[in-house]
Amino acid sequence: MLKIGFIGAGTVGTALAIRLSQQGYRVITVHDLKLAAAQRLAQAVKDCRILEKAQGVADTAEFVFITTVDDFIPQVAAKVSWHTGQTVVHCSGAASTEALAPAKEQGARVGCIHPLQTFASITQAVENLPGSTFAIEAEEPTLSVLKELATSLQGSWLELKAEDKALYHASACIACNYFYTLVQIAADLWQNFGVSAAEATRAMMPMLRGSLNNLGNTGLPQALTGPIARGDLVTIRKHRAAFEKKAPAVLSLYKELGNRTIPIGLAKGTLTESRAEELRALFKENQK
Repeated sequence: MLKIGFIGAGTVGTALAIRLSQQGYRVITVHDLKLAAAQRLAQAVKDCRILEKAQGVADTAEFVFITTVDDFIPQVAAKVSWHTGQTVVHCSGAASTEALAPAKEQGARVGCIHPLQTFASITQAVENLPGSTFAIEAEEPTLSVLKELATSLQGSWLELKAEDKALYHASACIACNYFYTLVQIAADLWQNFGVSAAEATRAMMPMLRGSLNNLGNTGLPQALTGPIARGDLVTIRKHRAAFEKKAPAVLSLYKELGNRTIPIGLAKGTLTESRAEELRALFKENQK
């Protein structure tokens, strides 16, 4: 069984260490500049030792995860001495294996494995990992090992090339991070009629869960509902008037999102091309 070590004990590293340990992998060492973080990981994983230096992890583990902040990955790879036959991987979604070039030059095998998941806390991360897709970039034999790890973590895997990583990660940010941005914008609008953003978010949660259920059960384009899907010009005009009067700063975003939604409505088949043209014209109209 592989002897696994972690350099970096943040949310992702700790969650991976816990899940791998639960699946029978030997997580034997951890190092983090913050002792409390290393202690938290070591306490959650059986027989895991805390080491004072990153080099100690490289000296004791056959398979090393560098789970630091993305900017520090190349620094760790360059400062640590690696050896032939050792495997070094990171979990960045945007960085490629190029970040591990110093380790590769010293004879180590390198790779990337990024969980396509959102981790607000360690507890949530541990819960969310099963069922996740893991984006993998590596050459054989590391590629097969990382696929096996993804399967052991009860997930699926997606193989990427180095040049795919940045766009892949940007896509994840749009779907996840900017989802929160849209909810915040929507919730802030409720303040115009005397309801706090916090109350608005709570009120919208059943709808948001329902939207995710629709997306999971029927997929796109069938999950789309609302005035664009129906070609409801009257409602869209009312929306525009409300934005112009009470939230003009949001109008340009509303129109851009509306334009981007038209093709989904057409693909669903509930929006006709003639109505789509009328919607496009409405979204192009200048703010009054």
